[in-house]
Amino acid sequence: MKIKKILISQPEPADLEKSPYKRLVSEYHLDLTFYKFFEVVGIGATEFRRSRIHLTEYTAVIFNSKNSVDHFFRMAKELREIIPESMKYFCSTEAIALYLQNYIQYRKRKIFYGNQYFADLIDVMSKHREEKFLFPCSDEKQTEYTKLLDKAKFKYTKAAMYRSVPRDLKKFSLKDFDMIALFSPIGVRSLLLNFPDFKEQSILVAAFGTSTHAALNAAGIKLAIAAPTKNSPSMAMAIENYMLGKQQEAVLVVKPSSLKNSKSAHANKAAGSKKAKSVFVSKTKYKQLMEEKKAKAAAKRAERAAEKARKEAEDKKKKND
Repeated sequence: MKIKKILISQPEPADLEKSPYKRLVSEYHLDLTFYKFFEVVGIGATEFRRSRIHLTEYTAVIFNSKNSVDHFFRMAKELREIIPESMKYFCSTEAIALYLQNYIQYRKRKIFYGNQYFADLIDVMSKHREEKFLFPCSDEKQTEYTKLLDKAKFKYTKAAMYRSVPRDLKKFSLKDFDMIALFSPIGVRSLLLNFPDFKEQSILVAAFGTSTHAALNAAGIKLAIAAPTKNSPSMAMAIENYMLGKQQEAVLVVKPSSLKNSKSAHANKAAGSKKAKSVFVSKTKYKQLMEEKKAKAAAKRAERAAEKARKEAEDKKKKND
């Protein structure tokens, strides 16, 4: 089947030119439409109080997304709870760790993060089992994240602070697309809610993550492209490999090394595999980041000043003429 148009169930990248999807457009001339299939709605403080969870009773917080960061600090503000200086933050990726700068100062807090997957963070957290963990998340009963935490036997409290609500997708006609890319079970639910007869559509389905694959399987929808895999760690790469006619690989299931048996751990060590390490976001890195921000801000101010001067010169010239 020839692929021309793809509906991607995520927001459009802030800079498409620098995103992995740029190659699909330039090299394969694909027409990509980005639209998030659901919206995140915060749970109110009144509803949250019923859970009888007090944020200040915990010594560490687990963040698996920027949404969880935003809603944790929103909830703290609404509840008028002051987060202690001693609080530790465990983030699934470095990007989420850096995002924390919107709410806290790095030099005063301890922040840890994994390499790429949530399983990496489990290994980092294994060295801090004495902490009392809080996991701000959506109101879904169980996810692949909670399954990993349960399997690793962590003592944590799940704190539902937001929920995902399906969006109206009726403005799209599935006949206009050759492929649809999904990234979460809620995305699958939104698709079926808007298009109950989706299984009858002649459209290829690509999906990222084992929980998304499971949701499609439960709905009886055939999966054409599954990611992540060893050679296709991202959705963009998975689509490109499909365009190149490469055979579908086995889906990559990342497990925390702390859950592997000693024999597997020994084999990995012999193969030279690296374990995720806990990392402090250093003062040097924070300083460098701040300097880059200041430089960008200065460049923008200079650009605006030059534009203002240019306009003033043009207005003056028009008056003289």
